[in-house]
Amino acid sequence: MKRIYLTRHGQTEWNVQKRFQGHKDSALTETGVRQAQWLRDAIQNTPIDKVYSSPLPRAYTTARIITEGKGIEIESREGLKEMNFGVWEGMSESEIKVGSAEQLHNFWNRPHMFVPCGGESYEEASRRIITEFDGIVKSSSGSNLLMVVHGVVLKLILLHAENGSMQDLWQPPFVHPTSLSVLEYDETQNSYRVIKKSDISHYRE
Repeated sequence: MKRIYLTRHGQTEWNVQKRFQGHKDSALTETGVRQAQWLRDAIQNTPIDKVYSSPLPRAYTTARIITEGKGIEIESREGLKEMNFGVWEGMSESEIKVGSAEQLHNFWNRPHMFVPCGGESYEEASRRIITEFDGIVKSSSGSNLLMVVHGVVLKLILLHAENGSMQDLWQPPFVHPTSLSVLEYDETQNSYRVIKKSDISHYRE
């Protein structure tokens, strides 16, 4: 049995501005740094054997903060990058709504009907992310894995673990910055069990 601890990066400048980030990046805010420190403190006594991160700076920086003092190398994996949002990257929701109101609605409310503008569909992103995720879990020599990823990435992993349908992707709970989700992987059954979803009990404000 393997245990996987999943978290999203801390709050970023573009999160505050409600801009789509995708493969582009923006820096953690002061709040985002604190969120990572809160999670670091909350799991300081939790055994972690291996740490994997998206290579995007907002995730990798969060991983570095969370693992301070643990002496564990962080392995970045391209397949854990956020969904590619194409021409939407760097744009705010209000800007996107001007020319793509229907697809913006589909993005949040009908993900199975979302058609990207130059980026990935949910199905394409899921194939990339789940291939990477399953590969890490099955091949890693560690029994306790920590992965620092992104909002859509985490929701797609949870959907995969629960054998859910794409149309239900954005059902609650919301994935808050540095929220903690925990999965167990049964190697004999090749199946996942969700232990905890998007927990923010470590938040201090």
